[in-house]
Amino acid sequence: MGDNPSRSVNATAGDLGVTPRHARGAGYGASPSNFNEPPLGGGGSLPKKARFSIEAGFRGLSTASGAMVLVIIVAIAGFLISEAIPALQANTGNFLTQFEWAPNEAQPSFGIAALAFGTVLSSVIALIVAVPIALSIALFLSHYAPKRLATPLGFVIDLLAAVPSVVFGLWGRDVFQEPVRDFSIWLNKYFSWIPLFGGDGPFGQSVMLGGLVLAIMVLPIVTSLSREVFQQTPGMNEEAALALGATRWEMIRTAVLPYGKPGVIAAVMLGLGRALGETIALALTLSVAFNISFNLIENGGNSVAANIANSFAEANDTGRGALIASGLVLFAITLVVNMTARAIIYRRREFRDSAA
Repeated sequence: MGDNPSRSVNATAGDLGVTPRHARGAGYGASPSNFNEPPLGGGGSLPKKARFSIEAGFRGLSTASGAMVLVIIVAIAGFLISEAIPALQANTGNFLTQFEWAPNEAQPSFGIAALAFGTVLSSVIALIVAVPIALSIALFLSHYAPKRLATPLGFVIDLLAAVPSVVFGLWGRDVFQEPVRDFSIWLNKYFSWIPLFGGDGPFGQSVMLGGLVLAIMVLPIVTSLSREVFQQTPGMNEEAALALGATRWEMIRTAVLPYGKPGVIAAVMLGLGRALGETIALALTLSVAFNISFNLIENGGNSVAANIANSFAEANDTGRGALIASGLVLFAITLVVNMTARAIIYRRREFRDSAA
């Protein structure tokens, strides 16, 4: 009943040639003038303008900023080392084990042992006092308090981190010292058989006072970070625990705390880094003493940062080099603490993904 339209007009008998329209794959237009063979591999390259997008520029800027931070850290370490070497060469004592600090004498003799011990001891006291309180406040704000109370209370706690350290130091010396002295006398009266609370006085400007002031300064950091970690707990984990009949505390103990453990540890480590580097507050609340003693209530104690603040103005060239050498030790300790905190965060996938 007529010729087959799909066959070429030039086809011979037995030759089933097809027109270009039928030779194309499905999905292409019917016009032969628009027919182009698709490139191998599923598509062409991106337009050139997309290769230099804002995202690529931001990625390069971020990478350069991160590299700049590392360069600055290395530059600081190099400066401290170069300034400390002459004083260390002139030192007649052992820098790591000696208690005496006399770098301004004709025969300089100084050591970091007593200062490092006081720095660590006051920081440990601060963490022992601050961490339980901070975790309790964080759990209260994230799982117990109503939102209309949790929001302003959390804001007030965050504001404590913005208070200058000199304010805490002056408050600790002029206001908080008296109740701490009374408490120290009470501890000495009833618990003097414990070496931590022994001695005959005087009491007041002690490691306990410095540690309690540090605890107040560390509290908002640990509280804020822990609260954020607890709020990131997946709701399904909490609902599953409650569905199994757990009370609210059992749900927190089985679902919230295990999930937030890496973040809490990181918050504590960051708080420790803040306590280790505190200067003015300890310079105003501790008595200058270069000895190692576990007595917490007698006057005494010192730290690396406080010693730098108290001694820098009167130091000669060797003395300034000695103080810079002690700052190098503090720099290394703080760097290790912060790197440990970051390593703990990156061990958990949720934190690693959120930081990427």
